[in-house]
Amino acid sequence: MTVDGPRSTAPDVADVVALGESMVTFLPSRPGRLADVPSFERAIGGAESNVACVLAAAGHSVRWVGRVGADGFGDHLVEAIGAYGVDVSAVRRDPGRPTGVYFRTAGDRATDAHEVAYYRAGSAASAMSVDTMDLAAIRSGRVLHLSGITPALSADCLGLMRELTARRPGRPLVSFDVNHRPGLWRDAEDGPRVLLELARGADLVFVGEDEAWDLGGPEAVRAALPEPDVLVVKQGATGATAFHGSGRTTVPALAVDVVAAVGAGDAFAAGFLSATLRGLPVRDRLRHGHLMAAAALTVPGDLAAPPARDHADRLAALDDTAWGRLRLGPGWTQAGDTAGDAADGTAGDETGAGADEEVRTP
Repeated sequence: MTVDGPRSTAPDVADVVALGESMVTFLPSRPGRLADVPSFERAIGGAESNVACVLAAAGHSVRWVGRVGADGFGDHLVEAIGAYGVDVSAVRRDPGRPTGVYFRTAGDRATDAHEVAYYRAGSAASAMSVDTMDLAAIRSGRVLHLSGITPALSADCLGLMRELTARRPGRPLVSFDVNHRPGLWRDAEDGPRVLLELARGADLVFVGEDEAWDLGGPEAVRAALPEPDVLVVKQGATGATAFHGSGRTTVPALAVDVVAAVGAGDAFAAGFLSATLRGLPVRDRLRHGHLMAAAALTVPGDLAAPPARDHADRLAALDDTAWGRLRLGPGWTQAGDTAGDAADGTAGDETGAGADEEVRTP
């Protein structure tokens, strides 16, 4: 699958439009329970705006469409996301509803010790609907990126998502990250069914192997979702498999020295979308997804500066053996010279590992 047609030079057409809720995130100043953390640092969070920021930092024209309160937190979100080079002109301000915020602990999200406290009920974003949003702006990109978080926010948000995933002539390529968050569906037991319905209307779908339907393997997920042109099943540390037409491509995940296990899924989607926009082969789309995910995993927050395009391209072009030996740690996105050595298959980390040893960047 490629994004058909020439790139428009019109200023109102973007490579990607991402729609969804962004929130102000408060990150703890030290590990521990929320009850014990004395102070927090402000940041931004939101699956769709994360994808938008990464794509903009990677050199694509991107528009984020959302709804925030007419408050200081809304000001911060619009300014911070715009600072990445994202077009925020279509963001709506709501004078009667607040911007959503959340607090989290420093621990890995996969552990029982991890805590997240959301304050998003009745947020400005929950009022997104067919009537309150600019549908022309939402559909003005070559790609429209959505996620399964939005339909869980309210009935109006679900109605908007159904409108945007309806198969109609002339719509942009619709990308949908299932992003099943069980906590958001506590009042609606049919969450997995709704997500499956929406995914069937998309052209490109990202989903974790056991994220929503517990189907037992990539083939079972594809059997349940035959409609999308491309289905990407993320398999955690194992890798990811893309089903495309009658083809299937699997790329193993990279070995990564993880700093914080947050933001990787959004970064993976951004990497895959970036490579799709460039018309790269499916294997390279998956590899660029893994590389963007590795960038996120090797920094403390949700968002990381992506590697330079030529740096990522050299790594994505490695043969299978060299790809399997690659290990990425903090700072790897700035290690362009090392990446060139690794692509030649002749060098490794700063200490000079040989071709038969593990390739490290940096």
